[in-house]
Amino acid sequence: MSTLSEKYVNAIDGLTEWLGWLSQMLTVVVVVIGFMNVVLRYTGFMIGVRLTSNMIIELQWYLYSLVFIFSFPYILKHDINVRVDFLYGQWEKRRQVWIDFVGNFFFLIPFLILGSYIAWPAILQSWGLRPDGSWGAMEWSPDPSGLPRAPIKSMIIFGFFTLLLQSFAEQIKYWWYLRGKASEEILEEKEHDAPLRIE
Repeated sequence: MSTLSEKYVNAIDGLTEWLGWLSQMLTVVVVVIGFMNVVLRYTGFMIGVRLTSNMIIELQWYLYSLVFIFSFPYILKHDINVRVDFLYGQWEKRRQVWIDFVGNFFFLIPFLILGSYIAWPAILQSWGLRPDGSWGAMEWSPDPSGLPRAPIKSMIIFGFFTLLLQSFAEQIKYWWYLRGKASEEILEEKEHDAPLRIE
């Protein structure tokens, strides 16, 4: 293992773990905001005063989106996505690693790069970039007292980018394992932390 690649893997794995923790904390916040919104809505209905607004509803949507965006690299790192298969689970570890390595290389990584390329112009437009290259007003929610749309749309790129960084880290781990430069322990966490695996 080269020192540079080892540092990269450790740094990205650390970032991914932090994003996973942040996603869990945001889940709690989303639940609290959702509960508060319901209580305020029905309380306001009973007393005849509007106590909630579109801002609170949209904030809940935005944070809910961030829960998933921040979770993507964590899910890849721990291999806790729902996986339905009839062959993969029966194969030896080396063949599984080969399948993951090839699948990431030919499908996941190109998809993330292509997705970022396609999303980028729409995000810039949301921030106010006009076709002539000048800048206008940022995109806002069409609903009264709504939130700006540009910041949450920008998180699409963030999600693609962090997932891409983690996919590179996983490729390095797979390569180490396939070359015999790392033991199966480097991939062990994937087996122990996969409660949603269906084989």
